[in-house]
Amino acid sequence: MLWGVAAALLANLLFSVGFVVEKRALSALPPLSATRPAALLVHLLRSPLWLVGAAALLLGFGAQLVVYRTLPLVAAQGLFVTGLVMLLLLSALFLGEQPSGRERRGMVAILAALVMIVLSLPGSDEEIGRAAPAPVVLLIAVPALVFGIGLFLAAERRSRRRHRMPTAGVPYGVAVGFLYGVSSLAIKGVAGLLDVADLAGTATAVLASPYPYLLLCTGAGGLVLSQTALQRCRASLVVPVCTTVTFLFTVVSGSFAFAEPLPSEPVRLLLRLGGSALAVSVLLALPRHDAAPRAATAAQAAPRLVGRTLSATGRTPLLPHLPPHPEGRPHVPR
Repeated sequence: MLWGVAAALLANLLFSVGFVVEKRALSALPPLSATRPAALLVHLLRSPLWLVGAAALLLGFGAQLVVYRTLPLVAAQGLFVTGLVMLLLLSALFLGEQPSGRERRGMVAILAALVMIVLSLPGSDEEIGRAAPAPVVLLIAVPALVFGIGLFLAAERRSRRRHRMPTAGVPYGVAVGFLYGVSSLAIKGVAGLLDVADLAGTATAVLASPYPYLLLCTGAGGLVLSQTALQRCRASLVVPVCTTVTFLFTVVSGSFAFAEPLPSEPVRLLLRLGGSALAVSVLLALPRHDAAPRAATAAQAAPRLVGRTLSATGRTPLLPHLPPHPEGRPHVPR
């Protein structure tokens, strides 16, 4: 169990570093679009800094294999959500994304959730699911992929409308979260098939399962969608929303697909579910929109104020009284 907790914390660190480094790299790239994936990929591969961030993320996925082999699904996902604390700290230090008051309170709640989930693990004897029926996995994964991509495209259309408040990236995070949730199910399945004593048999079993093909779809789709979202919105909000949605999706669908029971002891059950629920509550506390710039807000408010004045008086506002022009010509307001 301790190895699993250490691997989860390592994965959190690698994911947080990877997302922050990628965000720094994306700020120097031209605007990316999910509708032009080939051009997006060319821009990313030409950025050495982005490649460093991508390498950190790949190492994080490798650490997830260890976590899923040693920890129950609910506990593993609960620990992954606690990586939000690392991400918010790194975003503030290296990206200048200062967390709001609600985000700081969320960090405290996440630390409490981490403690509760870790306390639910010692002496744990619940069975860890190793396999899931392929039809069940596909029945869960395919609709989730379609929904996530559709939600992202809908958010793209809404973002092009005029006179919208600046979006904080919540719709983007939810959409990418569904794709990463499917990816987590696939990684969980690969971890169950992994046998270090028989690598050839492991390769055959993995290729005969739907997991590598789901990873291929989620890897390509998640790359395009997540990088577009990261470039447009704050990493300190997009990634936490994505992580929380991934947690919910993986816990609900994965527990069903892999038939993993919860702890039978009431105290450990309460700690496990309470810590997970507390982690999820962070999503509900996050702001849905960024604050609009003050200058832009004032500029938008001025025409509305003049319009209200005209409608209230029914005539043009009077100009200030000016003395007669010395040459008899009328004054021209400037």
